[in-house]
Amino acid sequence: MQSSAFLFWWNFAILLYSFCQISGPDERSIPGNTIAVQADMPFSGLTTFGTAFLSKFECSQMPHPLLEHITFVDTPGVLSGEKQRTQRAYDFTGVTSWFAAKCDLILLLFDPHKLDVSDEFKRVISSLRGHDDKIRVVLNKADQIDTQQLMRVYGALMWSLGKVINTPEVMRVYIGSFNDKPVNESATGPIGKELFEKEQEDLLSDLKDIPKKACDRRINEFVKRARAAKIHAYIISHLKKEMPAMIGKAKTQQRLIDNLLDEFGKVQREFHLPPGDFPNVDHFKEILSGYNIDKFEKLKPKMIQAVDDMLGYDIPDLLKNFRNPYD
Repeated sequence: MQSSAFLFWWNFAILLYSFCQISGPDERSIPGNTIAVQADMPFSGLTTFGTAFLSKFECSQMPHPLLEHITFVDTPGVLSGEKQRTQRAYDFTGVTSWFAAKCDLILLLFDPHKLDVSDEFKRVISSLRGHDDKIRVVLNKADQIDTQQLMRVYGALMWSLGKVINTPEVMRVYIGSFNDKPVNESATGPIGKELFEKEQEDLLSDLKDIPKKACDRRINEFVKRARAAKIHAYIISHLKKEMPAMIGKAKTQQRLIDNLLDEFGKVQREFHLPPGDFPNVDHFKEILSGYNIDKFEKLKPKMIQAVDDMLGYDIPDLLKNFRNPYD
């Protein structure tokens, strides 16, 4: 059975495989190349990352009621220190971006003894842009240090996150020791034990809401993609309009790519679009360089109006009649 929600987390342990766990009639492991071609599984898009990734991807199947609603995905750890010099055989940030777009919740796990934010981790954070509402930061194994050290570790973690996550809001960090062992009271004391228990309750409450929120998130992601498609149509039609009819097409295309941020500004002002809906400039430049702008389509106002009608009328009507199947 195809699961209906993704729970996705990063750990800083260096693992060999990307790993997911799904529901199935029996207990077995399925290699990545096999699971990616199964029509009833949501992993066919991973074939774009090639055998180099799929050979490192593995799926575990077992019968369990929880797995009928949630798929757990664990990633290889983010490299840090000298290990960053080791080149992965596949596009790691591309894979994480693919999963982030399809998951319902992302857990970033930190260890109090490993708080460094490596260059690869910064790239991972950049690949999560647009999915900030899914991210939950977890400071695990917090009972391995005393209360005074925990205050310093928490402050250091918030400082490190502030450098890589460009948002004025303070991120919610769950603190505790999330395993099946009792809290080490000799280090944390009774106050620490009470804090960890409340934090664990909050995190579990957040996790239990995943299946209930999955349907709403599907609609939310659909709306985001529709808005992105609308912005994309405005951009490519504007670039097409800027191209000359006969001479100097190659030079004009290169000029448009080099000054893409300014072109985004022109599109934004002309059609009164929110700047936050525009794509990443550097990524768009990279993709754009592989295409001939002169071959782009002109803007079709009727199609834009259809998207606006869908966002303004069809989606609100759908939400009114939508019934959550998990209730």
